[in-house]
Parts: sequence; structure tokens; C-alpha cells
Amino acid sequence: MAEVFVAKAGELEDGDRRIVTAGRTEVGVFRERGRYYAYSNLCLHQGGPACEGIVIPKVEDVLAADRTFQGQTFNEKELHFVCPWHGWEYDIETGTCIGDKRYKLKRFEIVEKNGSVYVIV
Repeated sequence: MAEVFVAKAGELEDGDRRIVTAGRTEVGVFRERGRYYAYSNLCLHQGGPACEGIVIPKVEDVLAADRTFQGQTFNEKELHFVCPWHGWEYDIETGTCIGDKRYKLKRFEIVEKNGSVYVIV
């Protein structure tokens, strides 16, 4: 296993991301809500850049007591990132595909040391 430099700790703010390369492996590193997340930048659908699309809150249906559809809202507690090729969404905390929970992106460990952020590949 190798440590790959991502950034100085102070360079990444909430909402930032970096794509780093280690050999033939690309890793998307996100910083959200003070935490780091790192996943393979290879979408499980057709190999697109999974970590390079938008980050959005979970979209939820709003249903009345009689179960009729009232619209949609954002659930700010759960963030998703979206592959820009075909819209596959992944949970930022787990890497699980939102459309099919059987699929999950490979997750990488992040370490902070000596004022820098590294991903372990």
C-alpha cells in the first residue's frame, strides 16, 4: 500500500474535492462536513468519472397521509455525488449506489499527518 498526497490539510474546505492518480488508479477525495471520503473514480455503470459530477442532497418524495404524491424535497442530512456520464448517484458516506444498493464503489482510507492529507491505495 502507498500513501498518495492529496493536499495540505488547510487547502481543502467543505465542498472541495480532488482527483488523485496512483499508477492506473484514480481516486476522488471529497471533504464534506469536516470529514474526508475517498472512492474509486470509476463509475460502476460504464466506467465514467464517478467522482467528478455534482454533489447534491438526497431527493425525497413528499407524501400526504393518504400516500398521494405532494412533490419533492431535499434531505440535507444525506449527500450524494453523481457520475456526470449517465447520472448514477452514490452515497458520499458509504459509496453505495443509490439506484441499486448491490453496487458500491471501492473506498480508500484517508490519513492526515504532518499537516497534509493522503489517500492509501
